Amino acid sequence: MGLLDHLLGNATQLDKETVQKEFNEILCTGEEIESVFNIMRDKWIFTTHRLIIEDIQGVTGKKREYHSIPYKSITHFLIETAGSFDDDSEMKIWISSTAEPFKQEFSRGTNIKEIQRTLATHVLMHK
Repeated sequence: MGLLDHLLGNATQLDKETVQKEFNEILCTGEEIESVFNIMRDKWIFTTHRLIIEDIQGVTGKKREYHSIPYKSITHFLIETAGSFDDDSEMKIWISSTAEPFKQEFSRGTNIKEIQRTLATHVLMHK
């Protein structure tokens, strides 16, 4: 199901220790990765301070864009769990001063409630 999830654009969870080493150069002092999801070639990284969205661009994947969203900028989020006939879960995050939310679908095996708990903990702590 992993290959099919990648082809459909669904997210799969990655090992946070491996990604911590990969992203050490862009993390703040004391900032740690809590969970990571791989979406096609991109990554959604939930840290102790922010959400980092790594957008890998181009054919070779050498060009990368890093969106850094402080939890205090998240005004609203929505989690939709998978249903009987719907194989994936969905997350939408609204950022202050933007009309359209960031959207992402996650495979059935993804612990979407863990994502919701991570967002709720950080968003509510920074208000």
